[in-house]
Amino acid sequence: MRLYIIRHADPDYPNDTITEQGHREAAALAERLSGERLDRLYSSPLQRALDTARYTQEALGMTPVVEGWMAELSDWHLDQEPWKGLVTWDLPGEIIRGDEVFPSHDTWHALAHFRDLGLAEKFETLIRDSDDFLRRHGYEREGGRYRIVRPHRERIAVFCHNGLALTWLAHLLAIPLTLMWSGFWMAPSSVTTMLFDERSPEWAVPRCIGFCDVSHLYAAGLPVQPRGILANFD
Repeated sequence: MRLYIIRHADPDYPNDTITEQGHREAAALAERLSGERLDRLYSSPLQRALDTARYTQEALGMTPVVEGWMAELSDWHLDQEPWKGLVTWDLPGEIIRGDEVFPSHDTWHALAHFRDLGLAEKFETLIRDSDDFLRRHGYEREGGRYRIVRPHRERIAVFCHNGLALTWLAHLLAIPLTLMWSGFWMAPSSVTTMLFDERSPEWAVPRCIGFCDVSHLYAAGLPVQPRGILANFD
């Protein structure tokens, strides 16, 4: 199985949709995905994801299935100054990596900025949702690997969000969550490809074979514009 995790196109956050630039990105993305032989489409229920998916939906004649758990992690916000109100995955990496010992799977949520936010419990909820989703597609998680219950070669696209996607990828790739947050960022309309690598008839392991691919933007002659914390880079 191949899983294409796609961030929505350039966002208009106040109106929960995408900008004019975003519509051009989504059209270019649809052209690119038309060559991927997709079998299924899924989407977050938020309009900016649905508006992005619509171009691929129309190009392929497929209707995306909306999954509530694929929405952005809207309640994952910091509550301490000077970062109060910032989403947790945007806490500066210099804070996350400031100690001599890097955060682990057991300690990532112990950072002072994350205490009392219930992040460990929220992450467990996302893991359960992911497990249910993948179980429905024939892969039953046991520890860090997946038992192949129903082998197939389907290609599945998921239209979602930066925070949700980074958090989900941390789980799939067994990377401590805050190291994933501080080390990776997903551009609008980018495509990250996960292969469920089957080296035996019994087990599959998620493997990233392409991260934050925006080649469709270059092919369409569209600008690749960093946003937010990356806006100071050319």
